Amino acid sequence: MRINPTEIAKTLINQICAVVCTLGFSTFLSAQDWQPEILSDGQPNITGMWNNVGATATPLEMPAEFDGKVPTADEVADLISRRDEARKGNVWDGFENSQGVGAYENYWFDWYWSDAVADAPALIVDPPNGQLPAYTAEAQEAIRLNVVHEHDSAATVEAGDRCLSRGVFGMMMPTAYNNGKLIIQSPGYVMIHSEMIHNARIIPIDAGDHLDERIKLWEGDARGHWEGNTLIIESTNFKYVRNIRAPGRGNPPQNEGRKMIETFTFEDENTLRYTLTVDDPLTYEAPWTVAFPYLKDAEYKQYEYACHEGNYAMETRLSGARVEERGIAEAGR
Repeated sequence: MRINPTEIAKTLINQICAVVCTLGFSTFLSAQDWQPEILSDGQPNITGMWNNVGATATPLEMPAEFDGKVPTADEVADLISRRDEARKGNVWDGFENSQGVGAYENYWFDWYWSDAVADAPALIVDPPNGQLPAYTAEAQEAIRLNVVHEHDSAATVEAGDRCLSRGVFGMMMPTAYNNGKLIIQSPGYVMIHSEMIHNARIIPIDAGDHLDERIKLWEGDARGHWEGNTLIIESTNFKYVRNIRAPGRGNPPQNEGRKMIETFTFEDENTLRYTLTVDDPLTYEAPWTVAFPYLKDAEYKQYEYACHEGNYAMETRLSGARVEERGIAEAGR
């Protein structure tokens, strides 16, 4: 399937507008009353710190309670409020009955100090049912292998835990913490910097064709262009990675045939409407799209993310797996 970025952008904007208007939110249309600053090279000024932490309480998929219906604004607000309150009130009581080592206290997560945004009932806006398309048989087998062999060696551990890359999904989707994204422009380029692993995506603008198809990259080869107040980024040339961060169930592989389309549309001076469409027919049985807002956040500060400094988890998880293997072998004697 060939993705046409212009048609994707127009279709998604129409779909999202329809949903937003149905829900009773009016901010999406306010862009008609406001225009961004235009830089000397003709690009709208998208520079700044943008944060999607408000979308972290929104479920990836449409909840069953909304199956077959379009929820009202009040129903969406109630859903997001319930989810946000539940996670903020979810306190880990200690070691007494624990099967594991626990987790961070809630105050370490930036969503604990932030208000959830009741923007939509689910992050997935296409397919229309709001559900992640089924994995292919090949993807299901890769996920199974990840479970069985993840701790065979450092090479089979998830790419983000290896401090290599969280991929486009891991960088751009709402996550547990460090949701601020620094966007910087220079003539002909847009740079998106993520605090996690210090991933920096450098996107050429109006730069022509993609790299030779034989060149494969962790986050793909990105090419961007502006259409009015919308920045459209098309990425191809993805490197095959069997175990890399991805939303949904398990970590399905990133295949070489993957294509991604991202759009950043100004709603107003403090809001970007972000969409991400992925077409990876070797992983998903159909393309799918998420949408959510990025809000300008001048108070957010990115700090050093020293991923490998004191990364005792890598050594411990691998040595723990070797101990477990010895125990299994001894039990089988």
